[in-house]
Amino acid sequence: MIRSVAVPVLDNVFAFELGLICEVFGLDRPDEPELPTFDFAVCTPRPGPVRTMSGFGLDVAHGLERIATADLVAVPAIHRDTPVPDELVTALRAAHDRGARLMSVCSGAFVLGRAGLLDDRDCTTHWSYADELARRFPRARVNSDVLYVDCERVLTSAGTAAGIDAALYLVRQEFGERVANRLARRMVMPPHREGGQRQYVDRPVPIEADTLTETLSWMTEHLDADLTVDELAQRAHLSARTFARRFRSETGTTPHHWLTGQRVLAAQRLLEETEQPVESVADLVGFGSAAVLRHHFSRRVGTTPTDYRRTFAHRGLERRPA
Repeated sequence: MIRSVAVPVLDNVFAFELGLICEVFGLDRPDEPELPTFDFAVCTPRPGPVRTMSGFGLDVAHGLERIATADLVAVPAIHRDTPVPDELVTALRAAHDRGARLMSVCSGAFVLGRAGLLDDRDCTTHWSYADELARRFPRARVNSDVLYVDCERVLTSAGTAAGIDAALYLVRQEFGERVANRLARRMVMPPHREGGQRQYVDRPVPIEADTLTETLSWMTEHLDADLTVDELAQRAHLSARTFARRFRSETGTTPHHWLTGQRVLAAQRLLEETEQPVESVADLVGFGSAAVLRHHFSRRVGTTPTDYRRTFAHRGLERRPA
């Protein structure tokens, strides 16, 4: 379980990517007792001033010794040509060797690469840096099509806001979906966003829209119904053609694809938090049969409903009220 977090920074750190790590892991929320708090520290090889890429400086009080006891070491984005000191390389390798989790945001992957922690691993970074990351670290398996990749305790994420996606994923894996969703709402973020996916790379689905918010909310409340485009268009007071066009414009996908994603997410919640049989879960979320649920679940989550429950259900069930 992640209880302590260390964030190593160097000159030329990007402020936003550092800030999002601080927002997720470094901010206490006493009015939200359900949300976890962490022993959190920003650190640097030589405590003192650190320059950001935004033109202002940081006064960092902690040295790299904080990495030695951290459960998670989160590396923010940094200018790719910034030298990575040997002492940071050593600290990152030691953290991984003792079982800590490591995470990078955007070009922070170059720091992990310098430490040899991307060798023979799937990883990602901002799409515009992916080719360069692959050239510099030829043993890294770079995938530029995903928002984030979790591979053997090394979590890498794509540009900027994908770091939030990765951080929320990590919170969900550690503390369950209910906690991650609550934190996402607190941050005024969807808990998932559209993007590439594998077993531990969520394929999030947008839940906000400009003019279809009411219709989307109604759809999520009636997942077990046989929803057609014609029926949804009538509810939105639009023609079927206009509805389909506006739906794609506002959500980036089709009604069928969006609805399938919502059904998979609802199935994940039920598998985590209830003991309903898989067949019942399929009925409750609108797939109709366990076979159809398995098909869509495996395509989007990268594993079967049974294996997903085996991995995550104990967390959800432990948190149910007595």
